[in-house]
Amino acid sequence: MERVNGIGGYFLRSDDPEALSAWYQEMLGIDTTDGVWRQAEGPTVVAAFEAKTDYFGTRDGGFGQQQTMLNFRVDDLDAMLEQLQAAEADVDDEIQEMEGIGRFGWVTDPEGNRIELWEPSPQALAVDAD
Repeated sequence: MERVNGIGGYFLRSDDPEALSAWYQEMLGIDTTDGVWRQAEGPTVVAAFEAKTDYFGTRDGGFGQQQTMLNFRVDDLDAMLEQLQAAEADVDDEIQEMEGIGRFGWVTDPEGNRIELWEPSPQALAVDAD
């Protein structure tokens, strides 16, 4: 059976694509100068959530506004969140930890999209995808 082997892209609607791309590069280090971001090897979680979840954030205060949420793996969640706070990004005060999975924090981009930052636990990184 044929199957996908990775994420080929993630596309966002934007009122100002250049400014939003610059924010992702400056705040999160995602360099897409040549149109492609080369990510480090590691796990990618794909999961469906209930339609009325508020886990993705409630853009404009209502359910259903943000249909997906981007999750980025980071090596050091605390350092990333401190860096974002120092740059006056909209960082959520909450940090969650899931045993065997890792630690999670959130930032909202300038257009109101909630982004999850994930510091995987050693156990999560050791999971064999085959």
